[in-house]
Amino acid sequence: MSDDGPSQSMRDRITRQGEDALGKLAQDLLENPLINAAISRAFDARDKAAQAQEVALGALNLPSAADIERLTRRVRSVAQRLEGIEDGVDRLDEHVRRLARDESLGSRLAGIEEQLAALASAVEALRAAAPAGRDPMPSAQERLSVGDPGA
Repeated sequence: MSDDGPSQSMRDRITRQGEDALGKLAQDLLENPLINAAISRAFDARDKAAQAQEVALGALNLPSAADIERLTRRVRSVAQRLEGIEDGVDRLDEHVRRLARDESLGSRLAGIEEQLAALASAVEALRAAAPAGRDPMPSAQERLSVGDPGA
């Protein structure tokens, strides 16, 4: 601690009094109708100047700050969507790599092909063992007449 305790409290008191005086002055100024009207007119003038600036920039075919902000938001949105697509492509790429590395996939496909060949030969054997006769007419070519006793 320093030895200037009384001077520190004096400084605090003066600071507090100064802050109180400034607060009272600001409050009085804001309550003054003339000052309040001037502030209101200044804000209106600022809004009109901003509108005039936007119209002038539009006439010169230059983007306004609002246009640039909208464009920035859209670019961010597109960038986020693109990141999502990139993540999906990365996951798909990893899955394809995993499948390519999986040697059991090739053996499984070979097994399926062998089973299909065995089934095809079994069907051919059944066809050869069936009694020879007229081949049945395809159903698309069959015609039935209404009075036909065979129908």
